[in-house]
Amino acid sequence: MRILLVEDHTELQHWLAKALRDAHLTVECANNGADADALLHTQEYALVILDLTLPKMDGLEVLKRLRARGAKTPVLILTARGGLEDRVQGLNLGADDYLAKPFELVELEARVKALLRRGLGNEALVYRCGALAFDTVSRMFTYYDQSLALTPREHAVLEALITKSGRAVAKEKLFDEVFALADDANLDAIELYIHRVRKKLESSQPGAAAITTLRGIGYVLQPRDPA
Repeated sequence: MRILLVEDHTELQHWLAKALRDAHLTVECANNGADADALLHTQEYALVILDLTLPKMDGLEVLKRLRARGAKTPVLILTARGGLEDRVQGLNLGADDYLAKPFELVELEARVKALLRRGLGNEALVYRCGALAFDTVSRMFTYYDQSLALTPREHAVLEALITKSGRAVAKEKLFDEVFALADDANLDAIELYIHRVRKKLESSQPGAAAITTLRGIGYVLQPRDPA
């Protein structure tokens, strides 16, 4: 899942981005309101974490424009402006949650997970493909009931595939889920991570999951046919 973090304090932005990436999320960052507004015009995100006091465009204006376009992307306001008037205005403009600085990282992570679950609506809390399972609450994969060790980008690839329930995912879509706009990578990099995930899913046991390449279409995750 890809998150947009809008925070103009450089050290705080780096700290938050690292924590979110450690939680297996793809994070893009903007350090002013105008850049955030431009990204939200052209990109899709599972969640926006939005500071209010921003250069070039106030966070509330970014939120107002986002909702005016009809976007339902969950928004968590994260700001030192914790007064009642600011909180009420933000919620009235369409914010989904509000966390005042300073805050504990564990609380931020809990709120982020809750908003991401809410964004799934009626979708499953646990996705399965054979012996492979992805818990959207803990954001962890298990394979044959054992924790599956994945790098953040491997995790992003596998999450994008398992949440499509056996449907094909285009290479371009995978690239958008795995890499932030600022990453120095090209489309062919996806093949490297597909290869790595395939190796980790290799098993001779019944219920093994496999990634199949559909030429000209993309990739699909499905239970491997029995031998």
